Amino acid sequence: MELLDRIVEHSTVPKYIQVVNAVISDIETGILKRGQRIPSINETSEMYYLSRDTVEKAYKELREKGIITSVRGKGNYICQSFSTDKIRVLLLFNKLSAYKKTVYYSLLKSFGEDAIVDLQIHHYDGKICENLIQENLGKYHYYVVMPHFFEHTETIMQTLQKIPPHKLVFLDKNLAQYTGDCAAVYQDFERDIYSALHSGIDLLYKYQKLVLVFPKDLNYPPEIVKGFQRFCQETSFSYSIVDGIESECITPKTAFIVLEESDLVDLIKHSRSENWVLGKDLGIISYNETPLKEILANGITVISTDHAKMGETAAYMMLHKRKGKVINPFTLIRRNSL
Repeated sequence: MELLDRIVEHSTVPKYIQVVNAVISDIETGILKRGQRIPSINETSEMYYLSRDTVEKAYKELREKGIITSVRGKGNYICQSFSTDKIRVLLLFNKLSAYKKTVYYSLLKSFGEDAIVDLQIHHYDGKICENLIQENLGKYHYYVVMPHFFEHTETIMQTLQKIPPHKLVFLDKNLAQYTGDCAAVYQDFERDIYSALHSGIDLLYKYQKLVLVFPKDLNYPPEIVKGFQRFCQETSFSYSIVDGIESECITPKTAFIVLEESDLVDLIKHSRSENWVLGKDLGIISYNETPLKEILANGITVISTDHAKMGETAAYMMLHKRKGKVINPFTLIRRNSL
């Protein structure tokens, strides 16, 4: 191992992680061979002027990752079974929902046997995401982040800069504040809802008013509201934006756009109690496609990104080392509720 020129004294990356990265790099480039003995903790400490604790921590990390193995009385060796052929991916989601699972499983299917994917959830919290990245800097070929943050946003922006741009991929949302040249597969939330509503304007003209049900406390992208407002203002539709479904706001000849499935259920129940016909007396557009919506209430009209395509595209870009920013397909699926 040649570590002297690769250990940076004042780097934000801990020294033990720098040692781990150097060993992995030497295996990938053929400097270290499988089955080869590497210097002991004391030898490495003395040879490269590193504290024994740093080297011990690095070797522990290498053992846990299955990169080296210790043989009693002989020393540490590169594992024969360790393979650097697989891409290692850290996937950082804001939450785990039915839609996120579709992205996740599509990603895994597209990678096949070519990648190892570890999934973590940051719960919209930049501080949690920061800790997850800091703990794993240098361990992965790619860091795939869904950058939906509502807490500690400044903190996470600084941390994202620590990831080499060619190893960073934004998923589901592009982060305009980030200036690095990273890859992204994302929804343009404002443009998407604006364009989808335009594509169904012939159906919307049946209604006197449009209502967007946008729960403020559930961390939905605010760009959805902007796109909805822009569509209504440009087309002169009467509209309102409400936080939840109240019976007094459910009036005939109104079309609702709902993000939460509980609101979708409330609208269907109310229309049945009034003997209203969906698609005639009351219109419903639901956000995000699921198999159930195709058959629910004789078919619910949906506006949705293609979640499977998102995972597929992201995997393709990583497998082929592609950069660039790709807007994921977003469409209106016409069914009987509109």
